[in-house]
Amino acid sequence: CAMDESIQQAEMPNLYRDVLDAVARLERVGERAAAYEIRRKAIRTYSARWDEKGKRSLDKLARQARAQLAASPHAAALGSLAGNTEPA
Repeated sequence: CAMDESIQQAEMPNLYRDVLDAVARLERVGERAAAYEIRRKAIRTYSARWDEKGKRSLDKLARQARAQLAASPHAAALGSLAGNTEPA
């Protein structure tokens, strides 16, 4: 249906932004190789697939980036440092 397609197309920029935000967090914790690969796939998808398959792909890439971030020892170390904001 054309309505479903236009809704999917409206969601694409938000999904792409979610992926790029997660990629930026990966880069900040030093996971540059993973960030590069996910960004490369997201750019390819976003530039070519504005359909249900593209939407699913971007969603999967966002989940992959968040999972990589959660598994990163660097992110855990930075998270524990950032969480320690109480005065001494």
